[in-house]
Amino acid sequence: MAPSPDVLSPAKLGPVSLRNRVIKAATFENRTPNALVSDDLIEFHRVVAAGGVGMTTVAYCAVSPGGRTSGDGLWMRPEAVAGLRRLTDAVHAEGAAVSAQIGHAGPVADARSNKARALAPIRFFNPIGMRFAKKADRDDIAGVIAAHADAARIAVDAGFDAVEIHLGHNYLASSFLSPLVNRRRDEFGGSLENRAKVARGIVQAVRAAVHGQIAVTAKLNMSDGVRLGIGTEEALTTARWLQDDGGLDALELTAGSSLVNPMYLFRGHAPIREFAGVFKPPLSWGMRMTGHRFLREYPYRDAYLLEDARLFRAELSMPLILLGGITSRETMDTAMAEGFEFVAMARALLAEPDLVNRIAADANHQSACIHCNQCMPTIYRRTHCVVTGAPDTTRYS
Repeated sequence: MAPSPDVLSPAKLGPVSLRNRVIKAATFENRTPNALVSDDLIEFHRVVAAGGVGMTTVAYCAVSPGGRTSGDGLWMRPEAVAGLRRLTDAVHAEGAAVSAQIGHAGPVADARSNKARALAPIRFFNPIGMRFAKKADRDDIAGVIAAHADAARIAVDAGFDAVEIHLGHNYLASSFLSPLVNRRRDEFGGSLENRAKVARGIVQAVRAAVHGQIAVTAKLNMSDGVRLGIGTEEALTTARWLQDDGGLDALELTAGSSLVNPMYLFRGHAPIREFAGVFKPPLSWGMRMTGHRFLREYPYRDAYLLEDARLFRAELSMPLILLGGITSRETMDTAMAEGFEFVAMARALLAEPDLVNRIAADANHQSACIHCNQCMPTIYRRTHCVVTGAPDTTRYS
């Protein structure tokens, strides 16, 4: 067997060369007032790039106004290119690559805040937006697929090195994959082959749109963590189809559902009281009384998605990105030894943006992230670490 690669060594991701194999995973930053790039967002990614990652991921770049999680969210359109170009230039100046996470939030979209109709596989009520999502018809689905291609072309124009297609967390493509959410009886429902048409169609449209100029990756659920949701067996089949379709340069493996079980991705303490403090009554009351049912707690351990991810590594030949509890040189080395080409981290870089540089200087460096998940409720204000971060006083610019 060939020796496993050094996680801090250069690597190819499709047509892109990365200085190392560490990717800053997508974390919704909430730094896009007026749905456009701010100096604050640019600085957020510049600092992470200066901190040593091979590539940082800008999230979340919706493909349409109705595909946003909230009204201040960035959506990919010509007016956004100038700001995005300033962001990519700033990241490149620090020696890192940069990816745009593109997608449609589907049933997770806040239609009230977006002032645009949300879409879902079926008519679906979103309690945060207090609106019903429309059951997507064939024209809606075709429009969403075309919007992903348009967003990818905008990413190329703005200087991105890659796009990450969001196929996870029960956002639109993932909600079509879910047998729990997708109860349609037409060609987009029923069998997994039918339910996977949206995800596969999006990937093929994006691949055709970028003409090999940038890398194309996707984030795919291995499991929703709920009964009757996406399970590993169906997810493996979907991943094989995506591999055989030839549209992806790598696949990032994730888990959990923003609709019904978000803590299955995050693990550790569920900050129910802090989430309740973000919302106004009656939603805040409901969160305090029943939040434990939605935010179920799972014990944290390093590399907590590795057990499921091994199943995918054994079955797939395409490059894979291991996510979840990657906070130390030891877990990075484990991922490399297990055959993963890249690792991705998010919360650890909120706590310590220069973590990669610190690990490069001292392999025994311990992450400052204590896995408290207090950063999660800050996504409604401005995403940051409440333990190591400065007070949240930065203003949009």
